Order: sequence, then structure tokens, then C-alpha cells
Amino acid sequence: MRTPRQPDPDVHESDYRVPAGLGTLAWTAALIVLVFLGDGLPDAERWWIGVCVTGIVLGVFGFLYIPRLLRKRAEAAERALTATDGDSADPS
Repeated sequence: MRTPRQPDPDVHESDYRVPAGLGTLAWTAALIVLVFLGDGLPDAERWWIGVCVTGIVLGVFGFLYIPRLLRKRAEAAERALTATDGDSADPS
């Protein structure tokens, strides 16, 4: 017989912009190192520059998008709560 399932842990809300910002800074540091290597970087490894640029672009996008996403989720939750409160307040 199976053991009963453990309850899910509580969700820990945090500022998701911190890891996005740190990741963007890490990609920026890697890009700076690659640029300083200049001609010392073999031609077969130059694709890493594109990877760093892509990481920076995605990090900036995430850093700017996360607050909007969280705001929209909060608004949707508030609308859902208002809709259920409105249904229960119906006197009929």
C-alpha cells in the first residue's frame, strides 16, 4: 500500500527580478571577458559572443517583464475574487 502524499509546501514569494538581474550581470561579465580576449579567442569559439548577447537581451526582457506579469496576475486574482464575492451576495 502506498504512503499518503505529503501536503504541498507553502509558496515562497520573492522578488523574481533579483535572479534575472544577477543572470544578466553574469552574461554581461562573460561578454566583457570575451571582448577583451579579442583576437585571442579562436574562430571556432566566437559563437559564445552571440550566446552572451542573447543572455543579456533575455535577462533585460525578463527583468522588465516580471513586474508586469506579477501585476497582471494580481489583477486577475482580484477580479476572480470579486466575481465570486459578487455571486455569493446575490439575494435571490
